[in-house]
Amino acid sequence: MEWPQNWALQRFPVGKWMSFNITLWAIFLCCFAACSNFAGLAVLRAGLGMCEGSITAGFMIVTSSWYTLSEQAIRTGYWFLMNGTAQIVSGLLSYAVLQIGLDNAFKPWRVFFLLTGGMTLVVALAYWIWFPDSPMTAKFLTEDEKIMAIERIRENKTGVENKTWKKDQFVEALCDWKLWTFAVFAAFNNVPNSLTNQNSLIIKSLGYETWQTTLLGCVSGVVEIVTIWTSTLALKRWPNHRGYIGAAWLVPNVIGAILIVTLPYSNKAGILVCLYVTGVGTPGFVIALAWVNNCVTGHTKKTTTNAAFLIGYCLGNLLAPLMWLDKYKPRNRVPWTIIIISYSICVVMLLGIRWRLNYENKQRDIRQAESTSEEDEYGYIDEVLEDGTTITHKVEKTFMDLTDKQNLSFRYPL
Repeated sequence: MEWPQNWALQRFPVGKWMSFNITLWAIFLCCFAACSNFAGLAVLRAGLGMCEGSITAGFMIVTSSWYTLSEQAIRTGYWFLMNGTAQIVSGLLSYAVLQIGLDNAFKPWRVFFLLTGGMTLVVALAYWIWFPDSPMTAKFLTEDEKIMAIERIRENKTGVENKTWKKDQFVEALCDWKLWTFAVFAAFNNVPNSLTNQNSLIIKSLGYETWQTTLLGCVSGVVEIVTIWTSTLALKRWPNHRGYIGAAWLVPNVIGAILIVTLPYSNKAGILVCLYVTGVGTPGFVIALAWVNNCVTGHTKKTTTNAAFLIGYCLGNLLAPLMWLDKYKPRNRVPWTIIIISYSICVVMLLGIRWRLNYENKQRDIRQAESTSEEDEYGYIDEVLEDGTTITHKVEKTFMDLTDKQNLSFRYPL
């Protein structure tokens, strides 16, 4: 659902569209409690996936509308680490629900879905009331503060939001190597993401009880919070080293996966620790998520590229569960080997993306040195009056919906 959701985000107020999807998500969660067969579960799960398609894409648009390029990767890390918080809360909530003595007609898992659905409805209502569509519609800002918010992000040289779909930007996006490279990265990075669903099964296979498995799953949330937070500190210290930092945080994943394959199966504690270590590389995906949003301008081109990135994310998650076959148990060496290869490819890709963007920045420096400052800072737009007369206006490129290829003064963050 990434293409339709990005199409909707292009045309409707971002905050209201996200609120609508969060409300639907909450309703679907509550409906899970009434399910009694696989068909019902499958339909509702498809509905959740449909709604989820708007959230990450919407957050990316919001982040780029409010923050400078140097801030965006850090802010993306802050809201993404809430996934780890959710893991901890859901783990503790699951443990609490398991302690409730209920009859066979109303299982604990039904209570869990009703609770999470109700919590999500509260969030949806809060979003609808308070979450702004852009700095100009923020109720908590004065008119002067709204102008300051817009002026603050002028340095991004990414233009302004434009709700008009532009075919030329769409075609340019499809022909741009960045779209395909980041999409492939997202796919490979999310092949190991199947561990999110496999973790509890793997932990239980090590001999732990169901309630212990539920609590131990919270540790993965703690690892995600700590690693994303430390990566944001690194980004603050070295703001133009996204590729290096993302690659460095992925290396422990490769090491952890290799150790899981090579450690004796009797070493339960060692395997469990290494399983947690494979979650250290989450910042690699978070940094790429912000990076792809930073290095593409032009509203239609940006939403198209973001959609491709998230389609790669979905493709990786779709294919990953297929590798966990019964014949590979209990060591699952084939899936773990695929995970090792996927993470290794991601490390190389992040370093390669940084090298290529740095090369393009140097080429832009050369071309800009040969142009005039007026050509760099200003562009021209035509206005057609009612009588058919055309008037040409000179406008700062900052306020034009230009792509990164059209705006020579734009520099790719590294």
